[in-house]
Amino acid sequence: MTKVKRCFLFCLILVLAACSQPTALATNTAVKASATYTGDPNALPTPQVMTTHAPDVQGTANSFLTAWKSSQYQTMYDMLSPLSKEAHTSDDFIKYYRDCATNLTLKDIDFTIKSTLKNPDTAQVNVDVIYHTNLFKDIERQVLINLSLDQGQWKIAWEEGAVMPELKGGNKLALDMTIPSRGNILDRNGSAIAAESDAVALGYIPVQVPQGMASTLIGMIAQLTGESAHEVSIKYEKAWDTPYEYVPVGEVTLEQVQRYYEQLVSAGMIMENYKSRFYYDGGIASQVVGYTLFISESQKEEYMRKGYNGSEKVGFAGLEKWGETYLMGERGAKLYVLDSVGQPVTMLMQTESKPAANIYTTFDNNFQEDVEKSLRGLNGSIVVLERDTGRILAMASSPTYDPNLFDPSNNNSRFSLSSLLNDPDNPQLNRATQSSYPPGSVFKVVTLAAALESGLYPANFTYECGTEFTELPDVTLYDWTHWKGYKASGTLTLAEGLMRSCDPLFYHLGLDMFRKHMPNAISDMARSFGLGSPTGVEQIAEDSGSIPDPQTEGDAVQMGIGQGALLVTPLQMADYIAAVGNGGTLYRSQIVEKVERPDGEQLLKFEPEERGKLPVTPENLKIIQDAMYEVVANPRGTAHGRFLGLEIEVHGKTGTATSNDIEKEHAWFAGYTNMHRTDRPDIAIVVMAEHAGEGSEVAAPIFRRVVEYYFFDRPMTVYPWETTFFVTRTPTPLPPDTPTPGPSETPSTAAG
Repeated sequence: MTKVKRCFLFCLILVLAACSQPTALATNTAVKASATYTGDPNALPTPQVMTTHAPDVQGTANSFLTAWKSSQYQTMYDMLSPLSKEAHTSDDFIKYYRDCATNLTLKDIDFTIKSTLKNPDTAQVNVDVIYHTNLFKDIERQVLINLSLDQGQWKIAWEEGAVMPELKGGNKLALDMTIPSRGNILDRNGSAIAAESDAVALGYIPVQVPQGMASTLIGMIAQLTGESAHEVSIKYEKAWDTPYEYVPVGEVTLEQVQRYYEQLVSAGMIMENYKSRFYYDGGIASQVVGYTLFISESQKEEYMRKGYNGSEKVGFAGLEKWGETYLMGERGAKLYVLDSVGQPVTMLMQTESKPAANIYTTFDNNFQEDVEKSLRGLNGSIVVLERDTGRILAMASSPTYDPNLFDPSNNNSRFSLSSLLNDPDNPQLNRATQSSYPPGSVFKVVTLAAALESGLYPANFTYECGTEFTELPDVTLYDWTHWKGYKASGTLTLAEGLMRSCDPLFYHLGLDMFRKHMPNAISDMARSFGLGSPTGVEQIAEDSGSIPDPQTEGDAVQMGIGQGALLVTPLQMADYIAAVGNGGTLYRSQIVEKVERPDGEQLLKFEPEERGKLPVTPENLKIIQDAMYEVVANPRGTAHGRFLGLEIEVHGKTGTATSNDIEKEHAWFAGYTNMHRTDRPDIAIVVMAEHAGEGSEVAAPIFRRVVEYYFFDRPMTVYPWETTFFVTRTPTPLPPDTPTPGPSETPSTAAG
């Protein structure tokens, strides 16, 4: 082919390619007329196809609005046009949107793009926006979002009207709120647990106590704080180790101080007034009630969008946190549009305030304080349930703490808060719900239920309870009687085995069911009793515990006596003990009696809530109930000596649980009363004392004192370790007087 012909053919290809270009543009593709040179002068150029996309106006607007919905303000700013960025800095832009969100008390936005108008270099998108707010009804507006084309990309040509039409021209939103006083937390009779009050921080400096006034000072402190004079005297003597340092005593109401002002001044008491969210009597059920804190800087925007002004205190733990929406009340608010110089243009929305509601607990202040005193000096917890309803009548966790220390306006806070926060015993921990322990012999109730329901053991089944257990190859385990040096318990029925807390019998039951192809009989029964999972109490945090299935014969043996990998909370134990006593119904434990506004409007009211039934026949449940009665009533029962002379019918079970991390065992006693009185409904009680010794020696006397407080309003018997009420004879409990032939339990590798 001649050069002329080749040139003509090449030109023809170019013309044809040019003629085809409009069609290519219509489909967003174009044919490029250049070709890669192959080195062959006779080769035709190969056309290349290049794909391009026209800018998407609606997609850009949608991305901008989606970023707004998720509060990604920097992303929004990055989408602005160059001119908009020149007019507004990133910080100003972000602040404007945040201010709008807080003034609207914005929860969320929804948007719908209605239409799009596009010119070659500009576009406008019409959007319906719904602002969902915390204080107002939904606000609906139609906004226009302007866009401009920049280097082939659509950018937002932003102005204030893109937020709300009323803001066009530099206007701003402003919120004016009316904030009701925080609601109170009360006991079931209406007595204050936490409320706003004029308070006084009390303290003294030892060298400033006038000569001869120490006894007056000690007496006044005891009267105002509820501590015994003995306890206060010990603290006063210790304070002289650093005689020139301030000693915080506690906080009381201004009204209390005014009654004794002259005596307090003459005794050298230092008194600092402050106004606060006040927790009475140094905190009643502190781990349950919780406390408030000022809103932190990191949380301020979040709370302001909820309708707070940012300077309030909010619930940080316990009922204060759970009940925040009730206790904060309903803010009254007016939403204004202000012009660029801060003058009102219009009022967009208005809502009226409503008083905060009060939370009434199921506690009685006096009884709760008595229960807390019953555990003083020990680490552990006590749970008292109304047996037939699930009401929590008292929940004590020791050591406890003073929630007033979290108020920085309290003078004592700067002296004591750090010690509280760094206390290795962690007083803020609610040991009744947040700590899990091996249950020890209290768990034998579950093992007995599993055995009776298995079909393997009739009620009259007997077992020779010796001091040793040798059914595991090459392993010897011992009964608690071995460690005490007592005679073996002898031939026992299943019920008598529970009464005597015979370890070999319950070792045998665990092992025998495992070997007879019922390895999970006990663990399944435990879970059906509510162990190993949260109880459902909503107002406070709780641990689940753990009920694993036994994997080996050794696991099964240990599970039979409530040892091994088992972990339960005291509240779980109280729940199931109540169910045993009431005929088999597991109720959801509850702490709130009602939530009520000052005008009487009830927002929440206690109702018993059934959450399950014990899978135990009435006949077998009666066997268990009778056996628990014999634990206390029978001279051979492991707790008989602790309840002599108590004219209240108690069904119970002792427990002593070994702990791997410390030598001394956990002391348990769990039981219920069976009096059927209308004035004092029957109760279920669980006492757990950490590393305190034997259940019969430590937990059972505490259980008895709680019963005395409940039915007689006062303690009637001293603890074995007391010389008089609340005065310890020795640093550790003394050995008990053991009745014969019914000895108390003793700690062992098994636990009685």
